[in-house]
Amino acid sequence: MSEVLPGEVRQIGYVVTDLDDAISGWLRMGVGPWFVIRNLPQRVRYRGDPCEVKLSLALSNSGDLQVELIQQLDDTPSIFTEFLAGAPAGGFHQLAYWTADFDKAMAKLAEAGWPLVWSGGEAEGVRFAYFEPPTGAAIVEIMELTESSGGMGAYVREQAVTWDGSDPVRELGG
Repeated sequence: MSEVLPGEVRQIGYVVTDLDDAISGWLRMGVGPWFVIRNLPQRVRYRGDPCEVKLSLALSNSGDLQVELIQQLDDTPSIFTEFLAGAPAGGFHQLAYWTADFDKAMAKLAEAGWPLVWSGGEAEGVRFAYFEPPTGAAIVEIMELTESSGGMGAYVREQAVTWDGSDPVRELGG
């Protein structure tokens, strides 16, 4: 177990240029159902400065591992446009860890000297932060595990476990 990171990888994230096309590809690999939120405004700090982007995202599980697909819908400079500048087709972007002690995780990463590049969620009640790690992924995300975020994670996992192939894309409010 890492002395810096809280626990195990809980989610892998992909930056995509076409959310529906990406979902279709994952469905062909047997991963589903997908829970989709479209046109989600996100107010964050990007490399220390205020930033607002509009995203669509989708969540599903393969076993205990959650998969997140993220499509930025505007061209505001962000951690996602940065990634797409080097990988125009999109691809694997982040490993995410979930923690009930967000402040402790943030302190450990600051002490380790990992650059904080994207953070937010305070207004929505689930804090998150993206760091540039020394190896392994473009980004490591730390997400606060609350009753709400934990409940959603458990729900998405349970739906994947019992999924019979029907209703593969489930739209959620954004």
